[in-house]
Amino acid sequence: MVRTRKVEPLPVTVLEDIGMQWHTDADGSAYLVPELVEVTQAEAEAYYEAANALYAMFVEAGQHVIDHGRYAELGIDAALVPLIEESWERDDWHLYGRFDLAGGLDGRPIKLIEFNADTPTALYETAIVQWALLRANGLDEAQQFNNLHEMLQESFRCCVVGEGGDFAADYRQEKFLFSSIEGLPEDERTVRYLQQVAHEAGLFTDFCFLHETGFLEGQGVFNRDAQRADFWFKLFPWEDIPAQEPELAPILQSISRVGATRFVNPAYTLLFQSKGMLAILYELFPDSPWLLETRFQPLAGKAQVEKRLFGREGENTRILDAEGRVLAETGGAYGHHPAVWQEYVELPQDAAGQRYQAGVFHACEACGLGFRRGGEILDNLSKFVGHVVV
Repeated sequence: MVRTRKVEPLPVTVLEDIGMQWHTDADGSAYLVPELVEVTQAEAEAYYEAANALYAMFVEAGQHVIDHGRYAELGIDAALVPLIEESWERDDWHLYGRFDLAGGLDGRPIKLIEFNADTPTALYETAIVQWALLRANGLDEAQQFNNLHEMLQESFRCCVVGEGGDFAADYRQEKFLFSSIEGLPEDERTVRYLQQVAHEAGLFTDFCFLHETGFLEGQGVFNRDAQRADFWFKLFPWEDIPAQEPELAPILQSISRVGATRFVNPAYTLLFQSKGMLAILYELFPDSPWLLETRFQPLAGKAQVEKRLFGREGENTRILDAEGRVLAETGGAYGHHPAVWQEYVELPQDAAGQRYQAGVFHACEACGLGFRRGGEILDNLSKFVGHVVV
């Protein structure tokens, strides 16, 4: 059983003062739970080990997809393939991603649910808010698996000079432009937080909304003042560009080809983002202790989860029993994407029957743990729960 510890919540005024406007869900309930999941040191170390091992497996599987041209199986539009291959060949740096994991508590084995490699959120909650909750309640600030803020700084430096490079002399001249969609407070705060981290790392930064960003074929990405960015971070899914901004894909390809502006996260993270990669991982590593059986067709005689190759917040998900009967399902905007079928695994529960899914961020290495709490299918009403290492 999941063990939690009640704590005093952070006042809404404090949350709003630090820019967290999404503290209350649409039904009026608090998004941030005034509790902390109790995690042992051994459990925290197991999450760390699993996330690092899984990242290495994703890299190997990414090379396999590129070598064998398996983009269609992952639902990737052909317009994005040149961008993917260029960013992979150039070894562009992956800034950060988040593994969603079942298990890891109460003796349950850790199992990969999916990897949010391109546009992961819950970043601010994990890096800052749960740490502030610990501090506000007089607990030891070191009692978390959470060095995410520091590792993001290091990851920004690696964007410029690569892993282990000497950035002391020249890296400060690089300009990072950050963009999100106007009118989405959570996305904007996430991006502005990343801008703050990059600034603290010693980089020149700027922010503008996506509709204010300029693109010139073969020349680069530009801010409002027509200044070219060396790096552009966008909290906008790669897979949505061909459908929603079809004219942008060839322009970005021309920019990438000449290296005028580098994209963060790079286009190859779309390989990791696609849930089709879960089936390829299982094909390549069927004996991995961290993988659930996942295939591009329904599993025979097993309880399973049907999920779309691309989707968010649990939309268009179905849980099926071993006979194929639907036990739970959600609607949503992603039903047009093909599906994969993943072996069902029950999430750990607390005394009230609420289920917990771990999120482990990876920036250079596994570096931050947080939890989502909810029902059978975690949707946009699921809650964020911090943790304390006991």
